[in-house]
Order: sequence, then structure tokens, then C-alpha cells
Amino acid sequence: MAEEILREAYPRLIRTFLLSLRLDSSSTVGDILNRGEISLAELDAIIMAARQIPPSLSPDFTRMNGRYTIPIQSLSALFLRHRRASEPPMPFIPIPTANYTGIIIIADSALPIQGRMSPALLAPCVFPRIWDTEMNLIYERNMFDPGIGRERLMVNYAAAESIFRPTPSGLEGELAALLGPNPLRIIASGGFGVNPTDPIIDRQDALRILSSSNNVRLLNEGRVLFVLSEEMLK
Repeated sequence: MAEEILREAYPRLIRTFLLSLRLDSSSTVGDILNRGEISLAELDAIIMAARQIPPSLSPDFTRMNGRYTIPIQSLSALFLRHRRASEPPMPFIPIPTANYTGIIIIADSALPIQGRMSPALLAPCVFPRIWDTEMNLIYERNMFDPGIGRERLMVNYAAAESIFRPTPSGLEGELAALLGPNPLRIIASGGFGVNPTDPIIDRQDALRILSSSNNVRLLNEGRVLFVLSEEMLK
């Protein structure tokens, strides 16, 4: 009986969560749904495909616990409508740069936000953008390969402790597999967005990415990690 109640309730609970999920700096999934860019049927198909762990009662019989897992990339894939990844503009004067295996942008402290008086912590979202200090757009969803988007997100998130492991790259496990042995580490200089989700990086750091076709490929493949405050990742 209790399991049936939870089975009936969970789609509504998950839908409420997904509708509030931030897609980019200005829109939630609910906003996109209201604009007709996706249908409720498409959203519900993702909800019903959630992996379920059977519910159980707490030892004191006061709570029922259930867990449902939805890969966010299944939601992300709904919004990747392009067929091939676009390329950021090649700089007019490229600079010498190494070929890296991943891109890490460190933005785990309060940053000055473009157009605001006070600094703020950046928040995670499904489709963040990367800007440089001249407000050139360096990375956005159309630069992400939609085929790869079925497997992973265009940007991963982690806390600072995840990039200071006792390994040559400072990474372990899934992050090491994603970002490789020689990731480019960049410290964000600011943030941007109605709700700040987008890091701003120094123009010289942007050129280190854009001056190499290999490094641009890292953007296309989503080999990008944002390091944010643990407070914002909870």
C-alpha cells in the first residue's frame, strides 16, 4: 500500500523539481515549457524513465524513504536541437598555446557580476555560457556536440577538493577520465547572467582555448568542468 502511494506521488514531486531546474542564466525548465519549446509529454517521458530504488520505512516507522534517479543528460538532450556543433570564432591573431586534455574553470568564491554592484557566487545550470573579459561568447550550447550530449552534459560541476587529488593531474576517477592528464586550469575573473551562472575568463585565457583546434574540440566534446562553491552545489 505504502509503495503504491509513493509510486503515484513521485511523478508529481519529480515534475515539480524538474520545472524549477535552471537551464541557463535566465530560464528554468518551467519557463521553457510555458513558451512551448518542449511539451509536458516529453517531460513526463523523462520522469517515467527514472531509475527507482524500492521505498522503505525508517527504523522508527515515521518516514518512508524512496530514491529516484534521472540522468540530467536525458533532459539536456531535449534542448540540443542542432545537428552539429558550431565553432567559436578563430582569433584574428592566435597565440602560442599548448594542447590540453580538458578545461577547468575555477569559480568557487564570490565574483564581481557584470551589471551588478555586489559580488555573488555562481550557480550551476544545464547550459551555462563562458565569456571573456571583452564579453565575447566563448562557449554555449550550440558549440556542444549533440551526439555526445546523449552521454554527458556540456559542463560538469565539482567542488574545489575534487581537483586537488594526489595524482599528476590532480584528478581521480570520472573527472580524470573526462579531463585527461593535462587539463587547462583557469581562474574566473567574474560572472554574468540574470541569475549568475556564466563565468567570465580573462581574454588571454580565452585565446589559449581558441588558438588551438584541439582545445576548441574540448568545448565541442564537453570536456569542461566548473569548480563552484559547495554551498551552490548542494
